Amino acid sequence: MRELEYPFHAEWIIKKKKSLKRQILTDRSGSFLEKRIAILGGSTTDEIKNMLELFLLNYGIQASFYESEYNQYYEDGMFDNPKLVEFAPEILYIHTSSRNITEWPQVADSEEIINQKLEAEFQKYVGLWEHLEEKYHCPIIQNNFELPFYRLLGNQDACFSQGKVNFVSRLNLKFYEYAREHQNFYIHDIHYEAASYGLERWSAPFYWHMYKYAMCVPAIPYTAYNVALIIKSLLGKNKKVLALDLDNTLWGGVIGDDGAENIEIGQETSLGQTYSEFQKYLKELKQIGVLLTVVSKNNEDTAKTGFGREDSVLSLEDFTVFMANWEPKDRNLVLSAEELNLLPEAFVFVDDNPAEREIVRQGVPGAAVPEIGEAEQYLQILDKAGYFEVTELSADDQNRSEMYRANAERNRAKAQFADYKEYLLSLEMKGTIRPFEADYMARIAQLSNKSNQFNLTTKRYTQTEIEAIADSGHYITLYGKLEDKFGDNGVVSVIIGEIKEKELHLDLWLMSCRVLKRDMEYAMMDELVEVSKKQGISDIFGYYYPTPKNAMVADFFALQGFQKIREDEKGNTEWKFSIPEKYEQKNNVIKVNERRN
Repeated sequence: MRELEYPFHAEWIIKKKKSLKRQILTDRSGSFLEKRIAILGGSTTDEIKNMLELFLLNYGIQASFYESEYNQYYEDGMFDNPKLVEFAPEILYIHTSSRNITEWPQVADSEEIINQKLEAEFQKYVGLWEHLEEKYHCPIIQNNFELPFYRLLGNQDACFSQGKVNFVSRLNLKFYEYAREHQNFYIHDIHYEAASYGLERWSAPFYWHMYKYAMCVPAIPYTAYNVALIIKSLLGKNKKVLALDLDNTLWGGVIGDDGAENIEIGQETSLGQTYSEFQKYLKELKQIGVLLTVVSKNNEDTAKTGFGREDSVLSLEDFTVFMANWEPKDRNLVLSAEELNLLPEAFVFVDDNPAEREIVRQGVPGAAVPEIGEAEQYLQILDKAGYFEVTELSADDQNRSEMYRANAERNRAKAQFADYKEYLLSLEMKGTIRPFEADYMARIAQLSNKSNQFNLTTKRYTQTEIEAIADSGHYITLYGKLEDKFGDNGVVSVIIGEIKEKELHLDLWLMSCRVLKRDMEYAMMDELVEVSKKQGISDIFGYYYPTPKNAMVADFFALQGFQKIREDEKGNTEWKFSIPEKYEQKNNVIKVNERRN
C-alpha cells in the first residue's frame, strides 16, 4: 500500500489506521506470514503496537501481540509473567527510552560512582536479555537511548562524565558491544530517529506527562516503521535489487541530447556534486549485497558513455544487468528479474519520471516504486525507506554482486554447448554437503527466511531455532555449498528432516535460485539418502505447501522419485520415498565432498 511506504504522512496514518488495516486485509492476495510479537514497554505502547501492526501487514506479516502493562517490561521479562509464557513470543521487542534510566549521575559523583552506576544500569538489561534468550529462544529487539531533552552542563554535558549526554552515549556503546557479540539480538536505533525527527519535538514533555509516551505521538509511526524494518528483514522480506533509470536519476541532463561531456556529474557544479554523492551511496550499497541494474529508455551505446567519464563514481562493472532500449520499463524490469532468477518483487525501481514510476507500479505489482522527490532527496529517501535493512551481514551478502556476475558468465558459457550435460561438466563443479556446522548457522537461517521460489514448505527459522535443531539429535540436517570455475556460490541449499523411528519427515528443503538447473538438488538427494540409510531410516516423507511464489517446485518430489500419497483441496501434497536396498545416484556432474558421484 503506497500510503504506508516511505515517505509517508505520519499523522494521517494515525488518523486512518483502522480503515488502512481493513483495506490491506481486503486487498492483499495470498496468505500472510503469521508471527507472535511481545512488546515489553517502559512507557505506553498501545499506539506503537497499532502502527507496528499496520506496517507489518503491508509487508505481508500478520502479527498477534502481547503488551506488558505500563513500565512492567522488566518484571514481565525477568519473572516470567504467566500470560507472556503462554503467549510464547516468536519476537521480543523491548521498548525502553531515556525515561527508563534510573541510575543517572549527579554533579557531585566521583568517577568511580558514575562508573558503578553505568555498569549497574547496563547489567540490569544484560540480566533481562539473557533470561529472555534462555526462556524464549527468539530474536530480541532492544531500543537504545535517545539523548536527554535538556543539558544541565550545557555543551560540556557531552564531555564531562557527570553529564547525562555523556552517560547516555556510554551506555549506548555498551549496548552496541553486546549486540555485536550476541546472535539474535538487534538494536532499534531511537537515538538516530530522535535526532532525525528533531529531539525537541520528539521528547516534548507534554506527551510523557499526559500519556506516558516516550516520544511525541506524531513521531510514533516513524519508530514503529523502523521496528517493522528490522522484523521484515529478519523474516526475509528485504528487497534485493535496485533498478535504476539514468537521465536525471544517476546524472543531470539527457545523455542522448546533451552528450556525455555535458551531463551534470562530478565536482564542478552543485547539481553535479549531488548526483556524485548519490552514485557513491549506490556503490556503497553493493557492499551489503544489493544488486544494481539499469532500466533506461536510451540507446545502449550512448547510455554507457556516461560511465566512461573520469568523474563517474559508478562504472559499467557495478551493474549486474544493463537494459537500455526503447521497450516499456515494466517489461525490462521483468526481463531483468528473469535474467537474475529473481522475482520482480525483489526489485526497487528508481526513476525521476512520475509517469514511468506509475507504469512500473501498475505493471509490476510487488516491486517497490518510491516517490524519490528532487535530486538532493534521492539518497535520504532511499536510505530511510529501509528496503535493504541489515540484520546480518554475511560474506555471501558482501559477495552477492560478484556471484550474480559469475552467473552471467556461466550463462554466456552455456551458449557454447549443444549438450547441457557437457556444459554442466565444463563448470567443474564441487559441492560440500554436510550436517549443519557452527560457521554456517547464520547463513542457513538467512536462507530459510529469504528463499521463496525453491522452498517446498516455506517454513522460517531463526538462528536460535536452527542451532537447537542441529543439537537436538532428533533431526537430519544438511547444508550444501557449491563452487565452480567461475566462483564460489557459498551455502545454497538446506534440508531439515525430523526423525520419527524409521521415518524421516522433511520440514524444510530449499535452494537458492542462483544455482537453479545445476543438479544441486540431485546431489542433495543423494547425500540425504546416504545419511538416512546410516541412521536406519527406511522411508522419507516430503511435503509441498503451495504459495504464490513456489509453483516451480510443485513437481519436485516426483522428479526425485517420491510417490504422492495425499493431496488436499488447497493443493498441499504429501510424498513418500522408500529407500531401496540399492539406490542409484542421481547426480553425476558435481564432485561432492571431494568425490565424484
